[in-house]
Amino acid sequence: MAMAMSDSGASRLRRQLESGGFEARLYVKQLSQQSDGDRDLQEHRQRIQALAEETAQNLKRNVYQNYRQFIETAREISYLESEMYQLSHLLTEQKSSLESIPLTLLPAAAAAAGAAAASGGEEGGGGAGGRDHLRGQAGFFPTPGGASRDGAGPGEEGKQRTLTTLLEKVEGCRHLLETPGQYLVYNGDLVEYEADHMAQLQRVHGFLMNDCLLVATWLPQRRGMYRYNALYPLDGLAVVNVKDNPPMKDMFKLLMFPESRIFQAENAKIKREWLEVLEETKRALSEKRRREQEEAAAPRGPPQVPSKASNPFEDEDDDEPAVPEVEEEKVDLSMEWIQELPEDLDVCIAQRDFEGAVDLLDKLNHYLEDKPSPPPVKELRAKVDERVRQLTEVLVFELSPDRSLRGGPKATRRAVSQLIRLGQCTKACELFLRNRAAAVHTAIRQLRIEGATLLYIHKLCHVFFTSLLETAREFETDFAGTDSGCYSAFVVWARSAMGMFVDAFSKQVFDSKESLSTAAECVKVAKEHCQQLGDIGLDLTFIIHALLVKDIQGALHSYKEIIIEATKHRNSEEMWRRMNLMTPEALGKLKEEMKSCGVRNFEQYTGDDCWVNLSYTVVAFTKQTMGFLEEALKLYFPELHMVLLESLVEIILVAVQHVDYSLRCEQDPEKKTFIRQNASFLYETVLPVVEKRFEEGVGKPAKQLQDLRNASRLIRVNPESTTSVV
Repeated sequence: MAMAMSDSGASRLRRQLESGGFEARLYVKQLSQQSDGDRDLQEHRQRIQALAEETAQNLKRNVYQNYRQFIETAREISYLESEMYQLSHLLTEQKSSLESIPLTLLPAAAAAAGAAAASGGEEGGGGAGGRDHLRGQAGFFPTPGGASRDGAGPGEEGKQRTLTTLLEKVEGCRHLLETPGQYLVYNGDLVEYEADHMAQLQRVHGFLMNDCLLVATWLPQRRGMYRYNALYPLDGLAVVNVKDNPPMKDMFKLLMFPESRIFQAENAKIKREWLEVLEETKRALSEKRRREQEEAAAPRGPPQVPSKASNPFEDEDDDEPAVPEVEEEKVDLSMEWIQELPEDLDVCIAQRDFEGAVDLLDKLNHYLEDKPSPPPVKELRAKVDERVRQLTEVLVFELSPDRSLRGGPKATRRAVSQLIRLGQCTKACELFLRNRAAAVHTAIRQLRIEGATLLYIHKLCHVFFTSLLETAREFETDFAGTDSGCYSAFVVWARSAMGMFVDAFSKQVFDSKESLSTAAECVKVAKEHCQQLGDIGLDLTFIIHALLVKDIQGALHSYKEIIIEATKHRNSEEMWRRMNLMTPEALGKLKEEMKSCGVRNFEQYTGDDCWVNLSYTVVAFTKQTMGFLEEALKLYFPELHMVLLESLVEIILVAVQHVDYSLRCEQDPEKKTFIRQNASFLYETVLPVVEKRFEEGVGKPAKQLQDLRNASRLIRVNPESTTSVV
């Protein structure tokens, strides 16, 4: 019940705040007078705040719904605009068709008018002839300003003469006069605008010929003269009406792959004339070429073979049978979709509808499959091949590293698949791998170099091997069923990418002189990530081994030199005294360290209290040598076998030579006994542990370590001898 009262109070408060005559000052004044105290005001404030939050949530919800509806409406408007443009195009075609109907009736009307004029007398005939003469001279020389349209001139020579006279005012277009049958259809002044920012660029003059459009720029210093700017064939030109958006109005766009240009006419009437005459001229050119193709594809009658009587040079004894000529099969190219194919391809390329363009090409290839290639087919294929070249250039640009590399390998699938459908499998493979190489390089460069080397290596391995794995999977998806040579190219690319990774890895791990333990952990992380590629059948472990072998050799050599120098320094200060660790805790810690090094019988070398019956030099040498061996085994692979073995032998020889020299040179019997005890620990405990651990880590025994241990028997058999072990 209390909740119902609360709801009713909230609704009453909402109605009060939403009323048209609400005044906040008066409302607060009344509320202060009616409240019993601070508590009532606080409760009322909470109710208003809750109401404000509820209103804000409703407002957000409404904004979100309106935003979705706005997006859907914009999409519908886009569809409607496309349909309206198509409808406008169809209406323009219908209008031109209706206008052409009276022209077909002109000959009959002219004949009837001639008959009526003949019956009417000679004076009437003269008047009609004058009117016809005036109609025939409707064409005129266009002025520099405005727009004009050539009518039916006095013939081809008159049209050519008009075109020649006009183009003499345009610099750099004399080569246009070499095209036979070319004449001027329409021309006029235009203003060109930038396509992106709609900024005015320049004043131009357009010359529409029966097969092309010439654009010339004004020469301000020379009035009435122009300079050649561009020439566009009509069969590769698409005209788009631009909706008026004040102050930008009376504009239309010309699409010519790979560019587009926007022009503004002087007024709406001239703009409409440009659009109509462009469409009519394009349609007339298409119809003309269609008729030429039909005439070229039409079957010709069999050639007449001259008789023997009419050929005085024919040998009478030549009785070889005549070979009948095979009549060339006719290919029907009059279908509407074939006639409009070049323009449809231009539109698809301009609208980035790559799939639609390739579908049209596949449809044409399927239709012309197993058909002969007469001249009309060759001409059509030449036009289509030019569009294929343009489409290929666009797809190549889509895969170029200059484009955005975001989206991962899947972002390239669209362009790659269409290149493969166009028969450009090798190029698609090359561009795909080049794009992915740039993406991997960018990802590595964007990694922040952290203070901790191991943390950076974890991030580097995650970024690189994840990208490599995604690239491999996308490559397998895109190029499944293609030439196996593409897979070889991928392996070569993977090796190159691994080289890029190893450069960044070595620069951070080995060039910065990290400890051997840190380097071993980093190499272990890289190997583990590399082994994950085995899930897709890609094993690059041998490549990373080959690329890291020199750096690891250098690290082993450097650490070996550090151990040898430290051992020699301790040897120079050797007093041959027992170790006193002072506390049981220190003794227990040493026992654990020796146990972790593999020395299980260290208890027999400990004495009473905290004494150890070994020299500090020998104990330190043991820990350092076993630590070096453990870290080196983490870095081990077969190419490093001899390097690791020789390093171990060099380190051990330093200790062996020192013990041998001390045993031969010491005169004090007690110290000599202590030295012999240390030698026994070194030869009978440490060397077997090193040999066993090396064999476990490598998988095979080391003859050099066995020979080194056997050579130490000379000291045990004849310790008084001065013979050198080395």
